[in-house]
Amino acid sequence: MAKQTIFSRIAQLTKANINALIDAAEDPQKMLDQMVRDYSNNIAEAEQAVAQTIGNLRLLEEDHAEDLREAAEWGSKALAASNKADEFRAAGDTVNADKFDNLAKMALGRQLQAENTASSIKPQIDSQTQVVEQLKTGLTQMKEKLSEITRKRDELAARQKSAAAQTQVNDALKSFSVMDPTSEISRFEEKVRREEARVRGEQELAASSLDAQFNDLEDLGKQTELEARLAALKAGK
Repeated sequence: MAKQTIFSRIAQLTKANINALIDAAEDPQKMLDQMVRDYSNNIAEAEQAVAQTIGNLRLLEEDHAEDLREAAEWGSKALAASNKADEFRAAGDTVNADKFDNLAKMALGRQLQAENTASSIKPQIDSQTQVVEQLKTGLTQMKEKLSEITRKRDELAARQKSAAAQTQVNDALKSFSVMDPTSEISRFEEKVRREEARVRGEQELAASSLDAQFNDLEDLGKQTELEARLAALKAGK
């Protein structure tokens, strides 16, 4: 995966407006599921690319450190050879003095070469370090965006389930309103009231019949008394 491709993909994904995408989607749930998969796959690829870039940076750093160590070692050898040459020259041995001075020059040449190599690697290390930081930042942003998408997806799924449950409740309420049980209860109540009224009517009727019988009995008593008085009246003549 090329560096530019990684940057482009990270920039494209991290700038995505999730709310706008949801509004435009025909099926937001499927769209978010697909986005979660895409982000997860891209994050996995980006992690591999970042790991490889970091690995390359560490190799450059190791090479740079090795060049610096080598330069330091050649510097030490050059100093040792120069000191040895001074000893021989002080002793009047110009042949060995020149020999060790030449060795010192050779060591200084190797030191210069190692320093130049280290210097040439340093810009690469600086550039690669910047790339690694950018990739790490982009990777973090992608993971944050994935978390956002996942939260949105879970929230949407929960709201969708809640809406479906509410729809079921509303449909049930509509069913009850079509077959209103209270109307059945009202009809049954009316039936009971009519039955109670009928019973009261029978009770009143029974009571009126009994009163009539007692009234007849009283009338009979009065008639009997009148006949007795009439008989006594006739007997006294």
